[in-house]
Amino acid sequence: MKGEKTLVRSAAPVRETLLPFHQPWMDAEDERAVVDTLRSGWLTKGPKTKAFEQAFASYVGAQHCIGLNSCTAALHLALEVAGVSAGDEVITTPITFASTVNVIVHRGARPVLVDVEDDTLNIDVGLLEQAISPRTKAIIPVDFAGHPCALDSIGQIAARHNLVTIEDAAHAVGAEYDGHRIGSISDMTCFSFYATKNITSGEGGALTTDNGEWAEKIEILSLHGITLDAWKRHHGTGYEHWAVTYPGYKYNMFDLQASLVLSQLSKIDSFWERRVELKKRFDSAFAGIPEIQCPVEKSNLKHAYHLYPIRIRPEMLTAERDAIMNAIVAENVGVGIHFRAVHLHPYYQNELGFQRGICPCAERYSDRTISLPFYPRMSDADADDVIGAVSKVIQRFRR
Repeated sequence: MKGEKTLVRSAAPVRETLLPFHQPWMDAEDERAVVDTLRSGWLTKGPKTKAFEQAFASYVGAQHCIGLNSCTAALHLALEVAGVSAGDEVITTPITFASTVNVIVHRGARPVLVDVEDDTLNIDVGLLEQAISPRTKAIIPVDFAGHPCALDSIGQIAARHNLVTIEDAAHAVGAEYDGHRIGSISDMTCFSFYATKNITSGEGGALTTDNGEWAEKIEILSLHGITLDAWKRHHGTGYEHWAVTYPGYKYNMFDLQASLVLSQLSKIDSFWERRVELKKRFDSAFAGIPEIQCPVEKSNLKHAYHLYPIRIRPEMLTAERDAIMNAIVAENVGVGIHFRAVHLHPYYQNELGFQRGICPCAERYSDRTISLPFYPRMSDADADDVIGAVSKVIQRFRR
């Protein structure tokens, strides 16, 4: 039955101890980078943040990068500088984290959800144009699980309708589309360095753009709307007065975060290579299990491989998704869901009138998905335990 938790832990689970759903990779270089900042006497936004911004802009191929305290902050500020306000509409996808939609609501605008492709789970470009109205101001495509959206088609549609494209690349650091790195394509691109992301600062984010006017305003808005941050005030030729030019926010990155993510950035390629190895191991093992649908990817891109979400085929099983998840956890393997479709959450139904049925592809996926542990710190033995747990549970509930 749906959601049942009556599954008995087997006498001999696949693992003796729990394999967490995620663990970040931290090494001595990361530790030294943070300790050096602690000992420098400067902890808040300063030289390390600036060094990260320069390095990350160069890495993605953008003219400007603003370090922030989250991807949520980046999305919020992007909407503000794009001029999104009360009464406007912003198009996005239902397969995303709540923050993508919440920032639209915080601007007083209305989220308009467009269903996803069945294979990539990215926004269905074929449905995009019909969702545009005279009130539409922006499009937020989400690179789900690290698979880039059809950014060329989205950009062309946005240009035809004079819309701003704000890419939610929380999952997609290091990904590429048609030979261009994510962060250099859309009008603005927003990244996350949360603890579970491919590179991390614990909490943190960034926004990249080629628009200098937007970049300048975002930097000011991210620090209360004042014209000079503390480093600039105290490390010039003399004291300079600051002025409030906008009613801003406290969204800035600080040097402790920057030192960690800057160190992580130097390892992003090796992290990605390990994710490729894990993906191949999972793909090969699950290919012979018809009750499971594995992630897919299209050509002309480089996938960031942030998540490995499988889909179960409930018509081939005697239990539904939640029971399958609980059984895998009983084997001491952590799991997650990415994501429960946005419009199925009570707030959006109660306040925005969303109902089941408006995005059938997203709903079908949302009811069937299970995200498996998938991160560079996993050993081959850990990966084999994941495979063993999933295989054991599927066999138990096979029709």
